[in-house]
Amino acid sequence: MPKPNSTSVAEFLFEGFSSFGRQHRLGLFVVFLTLYLLTLSGNAVILTIIRLDRHLHTPMYFFLSMLSISETCYTVAIIPCMLSGLLSPHQTISLQGCATQLFFYLTFGINNCFLLTAMGYDRYMAICNPLRYSVIMGKEACIQLATGSLGIGLSMAIVQVTSVFGLPFCDAFIISHFFCDVRPLLKLACTDTTINEIINFFVSICVLVVPMGLVFISYVLIISTILKIASAEGRKKAFATCASHLIVVIIHYGCASIIYLKPKSQSSLGQDSLISVTYTVITPLLNPVVYSLRNQDVKDALCRAMGRKPLSSQ
Repeated sequence: MPKPNSTSVAEFLFEGFSSFGRQHRLGLFVVFLTLYLLTLSGNAVILTIIRLDRHLHTPMYFFLSMLSISETCYTVAIIPCMLSGLLSPHQTISLQGCATQLFFYLTFGINNCFLLTAMGYDRYMAICNPLRYSVIMGKEACIQLATGSLGIGLSMAIVQVTSVFGLPFCDAFIISHFFCDVRPLLKLACTDTTINEIINFFVSICVLVVPMGLVFISYVLIISTILKIASAEGRKKAFATCASHLIVVIIHYGCASIIYLKPKSQSSLGQDSLISVTYTVITPLLNPVVYSLRNQDVKDALCRAMGRKPLSSQ
């Protein structure tokens, strides 16, 4: 029950980076704005290249384009608000605005998790079952996997937002974070949040542990198949098709697991905020960077788009 003689909160105040001096905040603003613009432009380049180059009209690059769109929406939900907070440290957000931000953050964050799982399944089918790959991973199957990922993101976000904003918020209104996230909001509720903590943990298990387990199983089977390939060149080429995805998976799930699977007793909001900066600003940039620098098909497509001879044929 809410505390007696308490007032209902209509808006929240982000603590964000208010403890930093003005010069430090301006420096961070320039750095984060640069990373944000690089993320947006990198994802735009990947989407354009995949759309224009027929060599990239495959399931793997369909999922990559979906991931680029999802990452863009994910960063748009968080980073503009964070940049505004760096310029104006005492930034407020309405209760409805906070719920909206949390909804889109969770929807696209969870969507990313399951898109990476779908990409792992795609690599498994391509390497472990190549003769049936084109039949199983047809256009309809790819659309169903992408739609399913978004559907899971939407449903889990609705569960979390309903759970959190069904709580009463009384006198405490300062969010110890730079955006609306579940744990900082639960700490502000003026009632027992045990049930909500259990819901949050259950959702975290569903959207992190389950996809990680599926990706892990996929790569165990992939590696065992690759090791059976007779030629060293064949093994190298098979590993190369998985390397970019594996790097993104490790960083993405690694950061998310540290934040959302850590026991509440070991949780530090300051530490979580630092990891969240990595997860919301740096990790989305890795998708276009890793896939453009480490992926030969994308590099060749970029060369063709610029009218140059593909690197692989030189």
